[in-house]
Amino acid sequence: MAAFRKAHSIVARAFATAFMLVFVTVSIHGQQQNTDAIRRYPAFGIVLSVDPVHNTFTASIREIPGFMDAMAMPFHVHSAQELNNIHTGEVIDFTLAVSKEESWAEDIHQHAFRNGDAESQEASRLRLLQSLNATASPVRVLEPGDMVPDFSLVDQTGAPIHLSQFRGKVVALTFMYTRCPLPDYCFRLNNNFGVLQRRFGSQLGKDLIFLSLSFDPVRDQPPVLAAYAKTWNADSQSWHFLTGPPPEVEQVCHEFNLNFWQDMGMITHTLHTVIIDRQGRVVANVEGNQFSAKQLGDLIQATLDRQ
Repeated sequence: MAAFRKAHSIVARAFATAFMLVFVTVSIHGQQQNTDAIRRYPAFGIVLSVDPVHNTFTASIREIPGFMDAMAMPFHVHSAQELNNIHTGEVIDFTLAVSKEESWAEDIHQHAFRNGDAESQEASRLRLLQSLNATASPVRVLEPGDMVPDFSLVDQTGAPIHLSQFRGKVVALTFMYTRCPLPDYCFRLNNNFGVLQRRFGSQLGKDLIFLSLSFDPVRDQPPVLAAYAKTWNADSQSWHFLTGPPPEVEQVCHEFNLNFWQDMGMITHTLHTVIIDRQGRVVANVEGNQFSAKQLGDLIQATLDRQ
């Protein structure tokens, strides 16, 4: 009898152990299925267009390692309200959610340009000081959709340049000065244009114009700009490096929220790249330097395609 009870106990424990193993295996499998049902990936990109009617926006995003290459594509959202605070040309962070049946964007946030170095901090301080300076002549910052006032400057060849002469073409405008020592500031923004010369080769001059405006006009006279333009083999018919009288240069810079001032022989400044459509309206004013040449090119292409 004792032997029977011992055998029965062993069998009971074995059955209980087997049951627990099956339960744990099923539970883990069920949890794995739930986890695998929706995969989420962090995404970063520039908004190319927004379509609240169809609950979508189109963006040029960076590569998502292990999932997808860098590309421009539409993204669906579950509610049009999620699109209320994003606009063409804004740099955004969001989460790309993917299930077996669909994909959608969620947790969309504007990606404010914040650089911790002294250059950016001083530029932010300038912005604050200018806002508090009651004697400064007010300049209205242009918003997307606004017409850009005409201006008259000169380029690297000494030729007079009016913004109005490019009506009917898309204009990409950035700001720089030739003595900028930081490779990820003025040089990077101009290098974006240098890369895009190859992408838009047949359209440059015909449908698309690049403008690089120096906010150091006293030093950056046409011969200096001409030497600087050779870095990118810039065609002076399609890529104009601009200078002019300081008051006119400052007016244009401030209209696009580009702030700068002299600091111990160098210039502290913010970073902006502006896209202007064929009618002369602001499409986007992209702040910072954290976007790629491809993303900027996708924004330009979307603007060309809409005309």
